Amino acid sequence: MTSLQQTSKIHRTVLSNGIVLLVTENPACDIVAGRIFIRAGSCHESREQAGLVHLLSTVITKGCEGLSSLSIAEQVESLGASLGTDATSDYFLLYLKTITTDFAEILTLAGRILRSPTFPESEVELERRVTLQNINSQKEQPFTVAFDKLRRAIYPNHPYGVSILGEESSVRNLTRADLADFHHQYFRPDNITISIAGRITPSQATDLVEQVFGDWQIPDTELPIINLSEIAVAPQQIVTPQNTQQSIVMLGYLAASMHSPDYGALKLLSTYLGNGLSSRLFVELREKQGLAYEVSAFYPTRMFRASFVVYMGTAPENTYKALSGLYKEVELLCSTELSPASLQASKNKILGQYALGKQTNAQLAQIYGWYEMMGLGIEFDRQFQETIIQVNVDHAIAVARKYLREPYISLLGQETPVSSALEQFSQGIPQ
Repeated sequence: MTSLQQTSKIHRTVLSNGIVLLVTENPACDIVAGRIFIRAGSCHESREQAGLVHLLSTVITKGCEGLSSLSIAEQVESLGASLGTDATSDYFLLYLKTITTDFAEILTLAGRILRSPTFPESEVELERRVTLQNINSQKEQPFTVAFDKLRRAIYPNHPYGVSILGEESSVRNLTRADLADFHHQYFRPDNITISIAGRITPSQATDLVEQVFGDWQIPDTELPIINLSEIAVAPQQIVTPQNTQQSIVMLGYLAASMHSPDYGALKLLSTYLGNGLSSRLFVELREKQGLAYEVSAFYPTRMFRASFVVYMGTAPENTYKALSGLYKEVELLCSTELSPASLQASKNKILGQYALGKQTNAQLAQIYGWYEMMGLGIEFDRQFQETIIQVNVDHAIAVARKYLREPYISLLGQETPVSSALEQFSQGIPQ
C-alpha cells in the first residue's frame, strides 16, 4: 500500500486491492463516522434501467449472506448505531456511525452488506412498489413537476435528465437479476473510497479496514466505461397547464461541472442570487415587489455539466412579472450590477456555511470522501476556499456572460396565465 499524510491531518492510504482509505482523527468526541463511496451512480445506468441504483440502495441492506433484513436491523439497533444508504447521480453511498468501541462491529456488518447482498425477491418487490408510489407522488407536487420538465429539456439524452428514482416504465421492469448484475460490475475494491472520521487513529482504521476488506480481490474484468451523450441542445420553453393555486416559474442554464475553473464563481453567483433572506432575488422580488411566495437559486455540484436554476412560486396574475423579474435579475449579473460589496458578502456567506458544514465527524467523513470520489482529491478542501476568495467582480461577470445568457424556461400553473406570460415574454426578450 501507499500512504500520504496531509498537513490538514487527513491520512490517505491506498490498500493493495485499490481501496482508497481516508482517516480524519478527531478525539474530541467518542463517535466514529464512516462513509463508503462507490463510483456507481445513476450516470452508470442505461436509460432503459433508470432507477436501478436507487432501487439497489433501498434493497442492499435488506439481506446479505447469512443475515436477513431483520437480523441486520436488530444488530444495528442493538449497538445504538446508524447505518443506511443513498444513491445520487454520480455515486452510491453507505453511511455508518457509532461509538468508538462498536465501530469495528458496524464496519464488519457494512462489509458483509456491500460484498454479499442477497437481494431477496420479496424485498425487491416491496421496494419497487414504494418507489413507484414515490414517483406517482412527485407528479402531484407542482415544483417537482416543473423541475422535471426543465431537467429533461436541459438533459434530453443524459442521466441527469431523469430523477434518481427513475421512471415508472423502467422501474416496473427492473429485476433482482438486474441488481445483482450491476452489483457485480461496480461493487469492487478498486472502485471504492472509504472515509472515516472520529476517535480512531490512522493505523487503527487501516488495520480494521484491512481485516474487513483486505481479502476482497480486484476482478479480472475491466470496470465498464460510461459513454454519455454530449449535452448540447437549444434552450426550450415548456408550459405545463395545471390547476394550481400558484404559478411555478423556472429558468435554467447549462453551466459547468465541479471540475471547471468556473465552478467557484458559479457557486458565488448562485449564493448571491438565491441563498437566504438577504439574497438578491428574495430582497428584490419578494420584499420589494411582493411577487414571490418562495424564490431561490441553486447550482448543484456535479461530476458532469450542472444546471444553474432560478425559480419562483407566485400568484397566477403575477406570472409574467415573475418571469420577467427572474430573467432581468440574472441578466444583471452579466453587467456591472454585482458590486464588490455584494460579492464579498456572498463570499462571507458561502465560506461561513462551508465551515459550519464540517463540524461533525459525519460531515468530515462525507466531505473528504466525496472530494476523493469525485476525482478532486482531499486538497480540494483548501483549493475551494482559496478559489472563492480569489473570485473578483470581473471574473464573476465574465462567468455569468459565459453561462447565463440563454435560459431554458419551465412554467407550470393555470393555463391562461402561464401561456400568456410566455407569449408576452417571447415577444419582448432581446434576440
